[in-house]
Amino acid sequence: MRYAYALTGALLLGGTAASLMLQNPATAQSAQNEPGAIAAAAPRAGAPMSFADMVAKLQPAVVNISTDQKVTVQAQANPFAGTPFAELFGQQQRGQGQNGAPITREAQSLGSGFIISPDGYVVTNNHVVAPGNARATVEAIRVTLPDRKEYVAKLIGRDTASDLALLKISAPGPLPYVKFGDSARARVGDWVVAIGNPFGLGGTVTAGIISAVHRVTGQGANDRFIQTDASINQGNSGGPMFDLNGNVIGINSQIFSQSGGNIGIGFAIPAEEAKPIIDTLMKGRAVERGYLGVGIQPLSDDIAAALGLPKNSGEIIGRVEPAGPAAKAGLRAGDVVTRVNGTPVTPDNTLSYLVANVAPGGAAKLDLVRDGRPTSVTATVAKRPPEEQLAAATGTDGDDAFPDDDTPGAVAPAANSIGVTVQPLTPAIARSIGVDSTVQGVVIASVDASSDAGQKLRRGDVIVSVNSVPARTAADVARGVAAAKAANRPQVLLSVVRGRNPAAFIAVKIK
Repeated sequence: MRYAYALTGALLLGGTAASLMLQNPATAQSAQNEPGAIAAAAPRAGAPMSFADMVAKLQPAVVNISTDQKVTVQAQANPFAGTPFAELFGQQQRGQGQNGAPITREAQSLGSGFIISPDGYVVTNNHVVAPGNARATVEAIRVTLPDRKEYVAKLIGRDTASDLALLKISAPGPLPYVKFGDSARARVGDWVVAIGNPFGLGGTVTAGIISAVHRVTGQGANDRFIQTDASINQGNSGGPMFDLNGNVIGINSQIFSQSGGNIGIGFAIPAEEAKPIIDTLMKGRAVERGYLGVGIQPLSDDIAAALGLPKNSGEIIGRVEPAGPAAKAGLRAGDVVTRVNGTPVTPDNTLSYLVANVAPGGAAKLDLVRDGRPTSVTATVAKRPPEEQLAAATGTDGDDAFPDDDTPGAVAPAANSIGVTVQPLTPAIARSIGVDSTVQGVVIASVDASSDAGQKLRRGDVIVSVNSVPARTAADVARGVAAAKAANRPQVLLSVVRGRNPAAFIAVKIK
């Protein structure tokens, strides 16, 4: 089961009470829960008092999926080697390899899936049938039907980005199967039923409602889920979520939980996203998505304030890959992309999602704000690299080391209004804090713990730019802060490098 730990949301409240007070009573807005209005919106006649009949029809198509895996474990060397106790306390007695040699162990994974054709095609999550780690290999994938008949499955195709996989089993006779429905018509408050195999217990049915649609959980290009309060636990991954017509409108994929158990927040891949991918895999083709070659950050409230832009009005470019599609189109770090081919970039329609849905080789017109002025560029979208390659390119966090350095360059007074003192980034300091030798900027020598910067920055961070203007000296930082204050902006936008991580934008309040 995947876990979604980083969820963000915003509730926008606006009041119109004063204007409503002046309206003619005959045309005034009525309460949302007026008896007549609720009666008209109540569940239709014939809505089930029980899900039993529906579940009886659907459950035969829901299967248990397990994998047989081999895991290589690096054993520790025998600490008693060369002593009289070597045999008594040796690694062999603990089931480990002799003299610290690697050993191979067996492992299993469990999940759910569902049959989508009478000839045995089965849909599940990719992480259900993928190796548990880099040292594991999958020896066999087994599909167990509700009648306990077991079949070895063939992996037809997988798509890591969407976390979907397609299997095929060969079984005598036509198999029970279910069809995809139209998840685009799903609404918050609709009843849903989930069927799966939580904790390996076997066929289990839970019911709830749709809690949200188009939910973003920080999972990248395919970051759009149906949220539900129907109980979803470990082992439910890959199982179907049905509407009351018995159609599959989602594939259970993630839960939000600090404990590993259900707390009423589960996520399913919408059928409208999953079906085209499954159709592509069934044809033996790989799924291709558009790619710009940029690092992206949400336009948070403080970043929007620092740039003088409305909230939720795009996403900011944190970095641009050299020679990538975005670089060739002239996109720059600090640009705020507001539309892709005319579609607004919002928390529901992220830049990654919109670009991923542009076919490789196609054109993406990007409307953006640069240095406070609207402009646009057109990029020829490339093919998105494998997710593993993208993950490896993000870098790792550097340590917090910082030298005792007497290099001159005390911070200019105006920079103290954001609570940091800085000094030039020398080659010796760059080596010490683990940043690349190509990084240019000023390094933070100290941070006022009582300031907003004290909650976001730390000693050893490198400030590369202030409000998109390069910072090479303490005076550059001071000028950037002074310019933000003169524009009556409460924050200043810093581009910051920490260790080997790519540059990130951080908005800091001015004291």
